Amino acid sequence: MTALSPSLPSLPSLSSLSSIPSLSFLPGRRSLVALAAVLASLAASPSPARAGEPAPDGDRLTVTVRDAGRAADGTYEVRCRPSGGTHPDPDGACAAVEERTRWGQDAFAPAPRDAVCTMQYGGPASARITGTWAGRPVDATYDRTNGCAIERWDRLVPLLPEVGPAPGAPGA
Repeated sequence: MTALSPSLPSLPSLSSLSSIPSLSFLPGRRSLVALAAVLASLAASPSPARAGEPAPDGDRLTVTVRDAGRAADGTYEVRCRPSGGTHPDPDGACAAVEERTRWGQDAFAPAPRDAVCTMQYGGPASARITGTWAGRPVDATYDRTNGCAIERWDRLVPLLPEVGPAPGAPGA
């Protein structure tokens, strides 16, 4: 029985590229050959992501929380991959966002405009998250003014502080 092994498609040799008649009229023929050599070397080497190395700068977020309670209010820095910063739980904060990260979707997106949200008040807490996540800029605001906003906030705990029901709300 023969074992199957994956193989890369063969690339033309550099000497064959320089002898292509259709390219001989181009003034930068040597530049094309050099470009082909660079591209071939890049294709042969693993990318940092495949090599298991962290992204050069990692993910960095700044979280500013207001009116969530004296112990929770403030501005925190969070670094992920590797985790660190001034946030009280950087590992948990990074995990909360990572859990919500999906290809092609914004982990910090607001509730859809046509969402039907319960009319409940979760308190005066508000937050703003800025920085970079998964190589994309982040600038998102959060509050607890209705059921959708409360649920959106709670999905990011512990990046955002856990906030109980507003005083006077049912269950408070």
